[in-house]
Amino acid sequence: MKVLQIPLVIVFITAPLLAQQKLPTVVQDRLEQRIFDLAKFGLQENGDTEGVAFSDADIEARKWIIETLEALKLKVHIDYAGNIIGRRKGKDPSKKLISFGSHIDRVPNGGNYDGCVGSMASIEVLTVLQEQNITTNHPLEIIIFSNEEGGVMGSRAISGHLTKSAFSVKNSTGYSMGEGIMRLGGDTLKLNQVVRKKESMAAFLELHIEQGGILEQKQLNIGIVEGIVGLKWWDVTFEGFANHAGTTPMNARQDALLAAAKFVVAVNEVANSFNGAQVATVGRIKAEPGAPNVIPGKVIASLEIRDLSSDVIEKVYQSIKERAKAIAQESNVKIGFEPLDTTANPALTATSIQKEIESASKNLKLSYHYMPSGAGHDAQDMATIVPTGMIFVPSKDGISHSPKEFTSAKDMANGANVLLHTILALDKKLK
Repeated sequence: MKVLQIPLVIVFITAPLLAQQKLPTVVQDRLEQRIFDLAKFGLQENGDTEGVAFSDADIEARKWIIETLEALKLKVHIDYAGNIIGRRKGKDPSKKLISFGSHIDRVPNGGNYDGCVGSMASIEVLTVLQEQNITTNHPLEIIIFSNEEGGVMGSRAISGHLTKSAFSVKNSTGYSMGEGIMRLGGDTLKLNQVVRKKESMAAFLELHIEQGGILEQKQLNIGIVEGIVGLKWWDVTFEGFANHAGTTPMNARQDALLAAAKFVVAVNEVANSFNGAQVATVGRIKAEPGAPNVIPGKVIASLEIRDLSSDVIEKVYQSIKERAKAIAQESNVKIGFEPLDTTANPALTATSIQKEIESASKNLKLSYHYMPSGAGHDAQDMATIVPTGMIFVPSKDGISHSPKEFTSAKDMANGANVLLHTILALDKKLK
């Protein structure tokens, strides 16, 4: 009997082909140290840091940022709106920029995390790419936006939304926005050169602390921002009649402050009467003449409404105005609404980038949650001109804009790794 001999073929598969290619990761301790180093600028005797835009501390911190970026061999400049721009060449100069970044300025008596986390994480991403000799196909750009807390100045300029009417607005330093732009190395006469055409960039990403408590409460690692709420502000004026508090009977009064108090309650009730996540707030009241023995004759209160839908904002506003008319009639006062130049339209992030952030989170074995941003960010204006994505990391106890705000080193590193891997994924997929 003839035996059929079949040659034995043994195939050796090397481990690298079996295992998924390991992607680069950030250095957690280095990222946290940069947060600490940044906090040294404007350090106060009580241990807190002051870094309001246009302050000496802000200017010194910006110098340090520029030196750090130049050490990474980036081409760095300050644009005419005071934004710090750092660029890294890609393999294909014909491809559009992939941009990312945040801000380092703080609110008065603020904390050390806020936009600082996104800014330092962006620097860490560039550091890792430099150390591991990774050159992306697209050129990369880091943007450290100027004066985010005082009116998203830098991003509004880039998107073409910064108008001269904003130049006179002063912050706690005493400098106006126009003066501040010049102080940061910009030029108010050349702001038109800062404006970028729609879709002139391939993508923009911003990492930020959540500034709320949802991620911590749900014990989740990453927030994938679906959109940033729009907001509108008004000054609401109540005009009654100032009169003697001791001699004017209760039923004969035209008490502007009493009407304002009823208005505050009405705002809360109206906001809660709609289904959804809309919010409405009265955060400031000024009564005149402001004497204990005089019935207030005039009150100016603020009104702010936020939601992801402009239509919802308008519906809430119209409902509040209807309630205000009834309050005016029963209180025998006049009520007027004056819109303020602080309008920010709702901005939805790009679903394609949301999916890449989700994929990066999964690959890193990080839990995630799709959510809106109730606070405004530079990404809001950038989303009007470029496909934009936004990543949130947890805020301890939901605290922000406070010296007590805190995000752990692990959470910061998680966010930075998601940012890094999302950039690398977009670099491969975008044209």
